[in-house]
Amino acid sequence: MQDFLVTASNSTIKFGATGNEEVIQNVWTIISTTKFSVPMDREFGIDSSMLDKPTPVSKSQFTVNVVDAIRKYEPRAVVTGVEFDGDALTGKLIPKVRFYINGN
Repeated sequence: MQDFLVTASNSTIKFGATGNEEVIQNVWTIISTTKFSVPMDREFGIDSSMLDKPTPVSKSQFTVNVVDAIRKYEPRAVVTGVEFDGDALTGKLIPKVRFYINGN
């Protein structure tokens, strides 16, 4: 079982991606999209209401949101962990989601 790591930072969309590449791209899209920003599916993405909360609260709420969103929108990916890079003093956190692809 192969482990993958996706960071919510800039990435390039590859139209027509298939297999593992498609799942990885879908996970990146989910964690990089704010809820209510997708016109035909307002529930898609991550709830950003935790952004103004203390860092430990933001981390835990983001983790729960990530697991729920990926379970709903990309069930082939099974989240095994969520880590954070960034600076707690400035409040800038960059999430990294670790997962494996179910069936591989």
